[in-house]
Formats: sequence, C-alpha cells, structure tokens
Amino acid sequence: MVGGFGTGALAALVATPCSGPFMGVALGAALVLPPPAALAVFAGLGIGMALPFLLLAFVPALQRLLPKPGAWMETFRRLLAIPMLLTAIGLAWVLGRQSGVDGLSLGLLIATLGALGLWWIGHRQSRGRRAGTAALPIMAALLLAIAIDLPRPVEATPIASTGKTEPFSETRLAELQAAGQPVFVDMTADWCLVCQVNKRVAIDRPDTHAAFDKEGVVTLVGDWTNGDPAITRFLASRGRNSIPYYLFVTPSGETRELPQILTSELLIEQAASGKPS
Repeated sequence: MVGGFGTGALAALVATPCSGPFMGVALGAALVLPPPAALAVFAGLGIGMALPFLLLAFVPALQRLLPKPGAWMETFRRLLAIPMLLTAIGLAWVLGRQSGVDGLSLGLLIATLGALGLWWIGHRQSRGRRAGTAALPIMAALLLAIAIDLPRPVEATPIASTGKTEPFSETRLAELQAAGQPVFVDMTADWCLVCQVNKRVAIDRPDTHAAFDKEGVVTLVGDWTNGDPAITRFLASRGRNSIPYYLFVTPSGETRELPQILTSELLIEQAASGKPS
C-alpha cells in the first residue's frame, strides 16, 4: 500500500505542471470557494487522475487492451528521458536567472548528488539488494539543499517603458482605464513555460504588434518571477493564484479575461473590437 500511494503521489506531482494550464481556473476558484466546495474541487481533480488506475483495477477486461511488456519498454523509457532532460534544462535556466551563476552551480551540484544516489539505488535493486549506503548521496543532497542558502535572487531587470509597453501597476491600469485607453495586461514569469510559449507564438509577433499599435493598445507587463507582492494581491483580487493570467481592457472600460493559451489571432481580434467577442 505504501508503494502504491507513493506511485500515485509521484504521478500527480509529475503530471501537475503539464495539466496546470487546464486546471488554472479550477484551482483559482477553489481558493475563493467555501471549504466544502473547495475540497470537492480537489476531490474531483484527484478522482480524475486516479480514474485510469481505478478502471483497470475494477474492470480487469480492460487490461487486455494494454500493450504487453517487452523490450520496447526500454526504448520507450529512454525516449521519455528526453522531455525530462529538457525540463531539467529549463529549471536550471530559471535557477540561473534567479540566483546567478553561483546559485546555478550549487543547484547542479545538488542535482548531481541526487541523480548519483538514485542511479546507485536502482543498480542495487536490480541485483535484489536493499538501498543501504546508496542512499547516502541522496541524504547529502537533501542536507545541502536545507543547510546551504542559495544566493539571494538577483533583482529582476525593471521593464522599461518602451513605446506602448510599460511595467504593471494597479494605479497605472486604473489611469489608462479611466482615460479610455485599451490595455493588455500580461502577467508572466521566467519559470512559467506557458507564459514563454505564449510570448513567442502570440504576443511578440509582428502582426500582433501592428494591431496593437494601430488601435493604441498599451501592454502592462507584470513580472512575477520573484513573487512580486503587488502582483500577488492583484491576482488574489481577481480570484486567481497562478499565471499565466491575461486581461484585455477595452476603450469602454470593459475588462475581459483571456484564456491561458493565446493565439495571435485572438489578440488581434481583441485589439480591433471594442465589443465582446
């Protein structure tokens, strides 16, 4: 039972970042709902994650649809290591952005100790032996992670007011809204993968910039990389606790929440129309 619980917890932990864009609204709602309703939301998420396992356990006939174990699993396991490696590279980049070269070096050292320990444990287990001394590198990694303070996060480079792009503040948003200026609010962070993808495929595109310039749209960028309290309060006031978070304010003052997955066409449509789309 302990192994089964651990496997389920690991599956939920690994799957959460991938499913984050689809659960953002549900999690945001759970924070502002009464406790029974919030627990119902989390229970629904848990049942959804566990449903495939439950179906296979209670409907044994479905197990015949699963591929049979074989040598292909080794190849598949190695293929799955590729996205995990890319994830590790992305996390290292974020750590470097936040803590500099010294913090990145310490983080890589801790990760290397952990990886060595996991490899050693797996090697012993394949021979039918207990973890034993193979757990020492993992324990050392945990002690280092707890005992060593990473360098303080470097101060995020202030977002310059370039053209129609300005740093976010609630005061500035209220001023632009009162002046009848269309505004696009972009809440982002270096560690937010969806934010970075949206930036490249939708926000920072020539056609989007042209549409924004034509309609006089001002973009307010909120950088939440290091947990800006002002942005945290703003998100909480909107019933949200996560990013990406996008708002579009029309010249008439109407505030529209945009989806977490953006397209250039959606932003162009918002800029061109003062009416709800």
